[in-house]
Amino acid sequence: MTTVVAVGAQWGDEGKGKIVDWLAPRADLVARFQGGNNAGHTLVVDGEQTVLHVVPSGILHPGSVNLIGPGVVVDPAVLLGEIDALRERGVLGDPSRLRVSGRAHVILPWHVALDKAREETARERSLGTTCRGIGPAYEDKVARRGIRVADLVHTEALAEQLRTIAERKNFELTEFFKWPPVEVEQLIETCIEWGRRLEPYMDHTGRILDNALRAGKNVLFEGAQGTFLDIDHGTYPYVTSSNCVAGAVCAGSGVGPTRIDRVLGITKAYTTRVGGGPFPTEEEGATGDKLRSAGDEFGATTGRPRRCGWLDVVMLRESVVVNGITELALNKLDILSGFHEVPVATAYRIDGKLHKEFPMTLDEVARALPVYEVMPGWTEDVSGVRSFEDLPDNARRYVEKVEALVEVPAAFISVGPGRDETICRRDPFEVG
Repeated sequence: MTTVVAVGAQWGDEGKGKIVDWLAPRADLVARFQGGNNAGHTLVVDGEQTVLHVVPSGILHPGSVNLIGPGVVVDPAVLLGEIDALRERGVLGDPSRLRVSGRAHVILPWHVALDKAREETARERSLGTTCRGIGPAYEDKVARRGIRVADLVHTEALAEQLRTIAERKNFELTEFFKWPPVEVEQLIETCIEWGRRLEPYMDHTGRILDNALRAGKNVLFEGAQGTFLDIDHGTYPYVTSSNCVAGAVCAGSGVGPTRIDRVLGITKAYTTRVGGGPFPTEEEGATGDKLRSAGDEFGATTGRPRRCGWLDVVMLRESVVVNGITELALNKLDILSGFHEVPVATAYRIDGKLHKEFPMTLDEVARALPVYEVMPGWTEDVSGVRSFEDLPDNARRYVEKVEALVEVPAAFISVGPGRDETICRRDPFEVG
């Protein structure tokens, strides 16, 4: 039995979906433990692209069972849309391959409306959320007034709950934001229909995990977003509403910390960010445009262009500490082909002082000037390379430099978006 946690080591969008898809055949279960449909994981198999927002990325492998844990917030309309699309493709004929925790909280229309209204009102002070209702849903969860997936099948109690909550939500929407109210009786009917359709997929996912671990099964935990979007450890307030780090897998899925074996930190070979907040290595000119164009850096969920810059090792070292990362997956190395020089930020200079550790406050991050070590680039196309030894010399040196700076080995190197465009140097499920 081996358990592996796959987490983003940057600001999300690191290519976690591809790596989870690659690892899934080695896992009996793939479990999502936090976030919502603000995360889009893109899989490319035999040239066909699949974008998943709620369903775990192991679903394309017929031998895996995929779990949506209690730490996830679920938009039933989005989840059912993904289920329908997968069923039409013949991927999800058996409901037992996808299990949704009855304890997961539900994203409702007023969550989405409030998310949009707040962002619109904030204007230049907006956080750059995806406006999918994630934050407001987590707010209600913490305030103990949320609706959970299991509630959707208890129709009488559900109707009473929704009518009570609607008073508060519609007051805020209409009186403060001057937005239209949510029609609660129509919502009750919609929720009952959601419950009817989701009931075949509902389960106690924590018990499924426990039984699998007792039986010696391999389990892969799939994180969403990234370390620096974590509500506690990220660049607050420009963060998401959940804990994205490896430690969150225990609360968000229902397993104890003694059952976690390996933590795979997923990073791009450069750095990207969506939305507001400081970004020390950001390149706003032609270099940033080149990285964005070559890397097709546009959000899988919103289509927004991502901000791009050079690899920030100060961030990566912090991710290693916070997550307990045991190995890295270095994605999109192919995008750096064609750059004659490839800078790597090894430290920051803040108010004239050198800092090798990530600052504690947002203000310090905003004032941080990157200190670069410039590596020689390469011009060769690496998309066809399948072994580390066959990479161009300078590409190998770049990977080795990153490994030395963060003191963690790169188990995977991605040289293209396809499942097979991956160099595997060490399978975490096979590490003793």
